[in-house]
Amino acid sequence: MRLERGQHVAIKGGDAACRTARPSIGWPWWRPALLAMSLVLAIGATACGPAKEPLAPLAASGERREFTGSWNAAGSRKTIALGVDRRGSIVHLRGPLMLAGAGRPGLGFNAELIALVDSATGLVGRAVWTDERGDQVFSEVKGEGTAAQNRITGTILGGSGRYAGATGAYEFSWRYVIEAEDASIQGSSVGLEGHVVPGAAGQGRPPS
Repeated sequence: MRLERGQHVAIKGGDAACRTARPSIGWPWWRPALLAMSLVLAIGATACGPAKEPLAPLAASGERREFTGSWNAAGSRKTIALGVDRRGSIVHLRGPLMLAGAGRPGLGFNAELIALVDSATGLVGRAVWTDERGDQVFSEVKGEGTAAQNRITGTILGGSGRYAGATGAYEFSWRYVIEAEDASIQGSSVGLEGHVVPGAAGQGRPPS
């Protein structure tokens, strides 16, 4: 039976007084309160949820870890003539570096290199490897820098984050794929291999 506003209904149980029935409002009165409570609980769960698990440290301090890899990079080269058969160049390269082997310090990096190249004396420069979390490996690079003898060696100087205090070395040959007239260049490493010795700040196990 539908009750109209102001209509009374008797309550069973002796001499109980008559009460006014609640008018129909089309949406239960308790739903706004339930919705508000749900929002409060959701916000609380988000704020109090578990923190992101930090990346495992690199490896046991002082333990030598060996790796291999490949680097593909593109960039630019600015060259000046130093006589008839001699040239000086500033090379800037950047591209993905992928490492392999159980001892690798990481799986993938964005590697960047800036170097001064003298066709008579060789190459000297600096490189930075940045992983997906922003932690970096710093190194010094040297090489013959000629087409016939282009073996390049790198000395790891430390790093940031999980690579802090790391030492080591690596080497590779460089092969140019593109050398355009607009000074743009592109190439890849050949036979990249090396090792790393984590510092005390990066001790633990290597990533999978």
